[in-house]
Amino acid sequence: MKQDPLSQAFAALADPTRRAIVARLREGEALIKDLAEPFDITLPAVIKHVNVLEEAGLVSRRREAQRKPIRLEPEPLIQLDRWLENYRVFWEARYKKLDEVLEETTDDLTKRPT
Repeated sequence: MKQDPLSQAFAALADPTRRAIVARLREGEALIKDLAEPFDITLPAVIKHVNVLEEAGLVSRRREAQRKPIRLEPEPLIQLDRWLENYRVFWEARYKKLDEVLEETTDDLTKRPT
């Protein structure tokens, strides 16, 4: 059963190694060997991580002679950000309300006779 794109992106980003790969690709295209360098895992393991990211649409590869540079694809990240924005708005409103309650409580405490 194929997951929806948002679920695939979240699932792909659930792994810290894949998040690190995505973070590295923010700097620009890279080859598998470059992506594998900071990790203490095998090259085939890195390839599997990149495949998961590619299946989720988060990265793409293109052929350039003998090389296959990998690049970050922005659209799935934009979709994730749009989905998260609803929760950002919700939590900002909640924190604002909490700030108001704390301010009222602090005012009440400072006005109390000792």
